[in-house]
Amino acid sequence: MTEFASSAQSTLGLEWELALVDRATGELSSRAQEVLELIPERAPELLNTTDGAHITGEFLDNTVELVTGVCSTVAEGVGQLQNAAESLRAVTDELGLDFFSAGTHPFSKSLDQPVANKERYQKMLDRTQYWGRQMVIYGVHVHVGLDHRDKVLPVIDALTNYYPHLLALSASSPFWEGHDTGYASQRALMFQQLPTAGLPFNFATWDDYEDYLNDMLTTGVIDDPSENRWDIRPVPHYGTVEMRICDGLPSLADVAALGALTQCLVEHTARELDAGRRVEPLKPWHVQENKWRAARYGLDAIIIQNNANDELLVTEDLQRLLSELEPIAEDLNCVEELGQVQRIIESGASYQEQRSIAENHGGDLREVVSYLVDQARTPWIR
Repeated sequence: MTEFASSAQSTLGLEWELALVDRATGELSSRAQEVLELIPERAPELLNTTDGAHITGEFLDNTVELVTGVCSTVAEGVGQLQNAAESLRAVTDELGLDFFSAGTHPFSKSLDQPVANKERYQKMLDRTQYWGRQMVIYGVHVHVGLDHRDKVLPVIDALTNYYPHLLALSASSPFWEGHDTGYASQRALMFQQLPTAGLPFNFATWDDYEDYLNDMLTTGVIDDPSENRWDIRPVPHYGTVEMRICDGLPSLADVAALGALTQCLVEHTARELDAGRRVEPLKPWHVQENKWRAARYGLDAIIIQNNANDELLVTEDLQRLLSELEPIAEDLNCVEELGQVQRIIESGASYQEQRSIAENHGGDLREVVSYLVDQARTPWIR
């Protein structure tokens, strides 16, 4: 039996994946191990935090990840990320590196990027071969605590219904290896090529989910539940649901926006469950189509709203959703952070800004990297 840890309702943790780039060329730089080795000397505060925030390596040697501790509010989590980023910069400046967060790097070649020398990553690479080497992608993950295991699967269903909203707002990967893909999120469609990644399945009961895990473990598809890389997944060890839909978010303001939206959606669903109401999950083929539409069209996607086949522009549905979630945001003390969603709707998502910068600079994608680096440097001040 898979134990689900005790977790306070709607506490959260944030994970911000960052790409290391050479300051002179803007190319990806596989020097994560150098960065991590210098941290004890140059930024010891990252190793001795009292709040649980820390920095770690990732699948690629060009990637580091900033991870918060357990937070009560989005502001607390974003504040931890900001402090960690400032400490990290003391190390990267010394090495002639910059860093940014976006779903993909605009022009570096995927096959040129070494994978970290860790057994779990090397095993995955051995199994997935060429497609595994394509995973030069970056995301933001949001963990939200749940106070009872019975809420986990309905919350996953609810978040799946809002998949296109979360992806459209966060889409930041229009370019791949120097080409405009025509998609708002190249990352979303790349990541689902891995055998255990992509959309979650629907389960009526926790026992059904455990049967699935047992099948995966018994047949050797995974060696550990953490290798189940769904876009939304339970994390029993932490007592959370983890939202992994989002592309890498360039700014802390964007992290605040998507963190608040996720936290509010989970809390809204939990309250519905407490009142005896369960969210109706969209049909799997609707969910799959909504994911594709958001990846292709971003904020211009027309999404399927319900199983009656009603459709609406995703930004119009977001306006309805923001009004519905406002009282919950007040209770969770994240009104200002949730308000950043409106900013993204009005000013545009990162994929739109990146395309505009490229067009204004004659297609020079180094300018896009410079923009992304500047975004990562911009503090979030509540």
